[in-house]
Amino acid sequence: MSTVTNQLIVIIRKAIDIFASRGLKCCLVGSVASYGYGVPRTPNDIDLVVLTDLYGQETLKSMLVAADSSFYLVPSRNPHATYKVLWYRNAATFSLSWKVDILLPGIMNIPNVPRDRIVSKSPHHIPLMPLMPHLLLKLQAWSDHRASHRSDQRLKQYTDVRDIDQLLDIALRRREHIRSASLDWLPQSMIAAAITRLRSFVVHAYGGDRERAAKWRRLGFDI
Repeated sequence: MSTVTNQLIVIIRKAIDIFASRGLKCCLVGSVASYGYGVPRTPNDIDLVVLTDLYGQETLKSMLVAADSSFYLVPSRNPHATYKVLWYRNAATFSLSWKVDILLPGIMNIPNVPRDRIVSKSPHHIPLMPLMPHLLLKLQAWSDHRASHRSDQRLKQYTDVRDIDQLLDIALRRREHIRSASLDWLPQSMIAAAITRLRSFVVHAYGGDRERAAKWRRLGFDI
């Protein structure tokens, strides 16, 4: 495990412990969750979903800042934004800072995960969004990046494709299926939206390759 990944795991555990002291459960999405499932790309930030409807994002960020001085807030670069951006910096060494996004169920269509469905995998044992909804969120990210008016965001679609392909193979090895009883909590609207995105993904990312599309059908998607 790289020094960078070690640092990320330390930050994640600090945030999770602070929220746990308030009785709040969390799970990871984004590049850290992909890494936790076996995608080898080193994460570059932290996306942490706090499973609550009692607090807003700004309050949750402030909880971390109040509990540990290594967390700090900076104004958004968007002059019209009413929120601040959360970062973490090692207070002892003032080493590299890490951006920490605090998310809530419903934001960016993130589902509200039942607490007993949160995944914890060795060797890190950090809480992860279940694999199938995580894969669908990555597919949504690809679609959003591809449609963005910003060139830097559009470039991310190619990294998304690589991540999605690796997660897809991991899901197949684990014999995942979108209609599994363990996913009966997943909103049908999320599955329907994924099918629409998948049809576009197969065309634009795979060039209509039938063999690669067949992998998604093995997971239960009608495309």
